[in-house]
Amino acid sequence: MKLLRTTIHPDITDLETMRLVERPAARAIALDGQDILLMYTARYDDYSIPGGGLEPNESAQAGMIRELQEETGAQNIRDIMAFGCYEEYRPWYKDDANVMHMLSYCFTCRIDRELGDTQFEAYEIKNGMEPRWVNIHQAIAHNHRTMAESDKKGLSIERETFLLERIVDQLLG
Repeated sequence: MKLLRTTIHPDITDLETMRLVERPAARAIALDGQDILLMYTARYDDYSIPGGGLEPNESAQAGMIRELQEETGAQNIRDIMAFGCYEEYRPWYKDDANVMHMLSYCFTCRIDRELGDTQFEAYEIKNGMEPRWVNIHQAIAHNHRTMAESDKKGLSIERETFLLERIVDQLLG
């Protein structure tokens, strides 16, 4: 899968001396015209692509399908294609590590517009997450406003906004 971007959080000054924990993840890009299925998170007031960490020995594609079903209730997932990988290094404070090295494997897919039941984890419920079909240009503008105006933005909004802009350029442009 092609590498889309590598980012290093500004608090990380020297990767050579850091203790890393690896976290592979998978993300699902489901489009319907100019609409995209995203996760809205009330806690951070942002939009993100559905997805999350892979289980041990789980393939990226299988993880993408599982996460998409759990977070959105997506049905009839089909036509799965690799889109690209986003690599990031960010601060981490557990597992005897101080940097998380995350590789987000992104896939495009088609799904039915109607969604089924979600299976949120406790922290997702606490953060006020919900799946929404949103116009992709409005989602990008919303995330840019959140980055500019909010003091509560999460660590992932830069990744998510970059990916949304790349989707527009490569799939909708």
